[in-house]
Amino acid sequence: MKNNNRDIERDMFPMSDKKPVISSNKNPKLKETSNSNSSYEASDIKVLKGLDAVRRRPAMYIGSTGEKGLHHLIWEVVDNSIDEAMAGAATKVLVTLNEDGKSVTVIDDGRGIPVENHPIEKRPAVEVVMTILHAGGKFEGTGYKVSGGLHGVGVSVVNALSAWCEVEVSRDGHVWQQRYERGKVASDLKKIKTTNKTGTKVTFYPDFEKIFEEIPYDFDKVSRRLRELAYLNAGLRIQLTDLRDGAKREEEFCYSGGISAYVEHINSKHNVLFNKPFHFVREVVDETGNPVIIEAALHPNWVTTTCSVSSTT
Repeated sequence: MKNNNRDIERDMFPMSDKKPVISSNKNPKLKETSNSNSSYEASDIKVLKGLDAVRRRPAMYIGSTGEKGLHHLIWEVVDNSIDEAMAGAATKVLVTLNEDGKSVTVIDDGRGIPVENHPIEKRPAVEVVMTILHAGGKFEGTGYKVSGGLHGVGVSVVNALSAWCEVEVSRDGHVWQQRYERGKVASDLKKIKTTNKTGTKVTFYPDFEKIFEEIPYDFDKVSRRLRELAYLNAGLRIQLTDLRDGAKREEEFCYSGGISAYVEHINSKHNVLFNKPFHFVREVVDETGNPVIIEAALHPNWVTTTCSVSSTT
């Protein structure tokens, strides 16, 4: 068998009688380039400060500047609201595709981004969160015990890639507002009115002039994403409103059964073996001593077994 394999190899890759030509100059073009007048000095090292790097290479942060990247802006802002719900601080998330056809507003009733001065940056914490990469309350495990995102780049990237962005925070008895333009502070944080509510409202207008292609948001794509998040966060109410084209379209998602309701939804067109899915939630401790919550739901049907698993740390 071994000899047969060698015969096959010889047939596929026949030996040539020609001797290989070895050049003393490995790459003439490279040699020519090395003798040019170009230089590489310390002064050639470019330092991008603030959010400039995001605007220079947006695809590194959101995947693309097309449809995928445009919708990713919504996911990033919504994920912050979802984190508030996972922390037990929010019960509803409202997403609106605004009348202008280009801006999006995301509102939650969570704790609101802190507005007091940051102890190190010496400026409002909300400004730090909106304008500095890797700034957030998810690194030390005190602000958020569990979270959907841990890198701290989400909303600051959205801000960087928006022609303008406004944030309103309801907290400490007041509504606070600040505006940004292409990632830079356009107005100081200010109180605009009193309130007894808490939460965060972010409105952003993507930079179609310099970053994104002129494409519309896909209502069905946004709807599917929000429905999935509602299934993954049992009891959370998520509302999607489309005000574009002068017509109001609205959908609301809230599933008390969580992922158990999700597998029921997937199986809605199948003949199932049992009326209700098998569902369990357990908290275990990982090797570092941190708690891990594992949730699973299984719902067998006559074709296959539908399973959904969720894990948070």
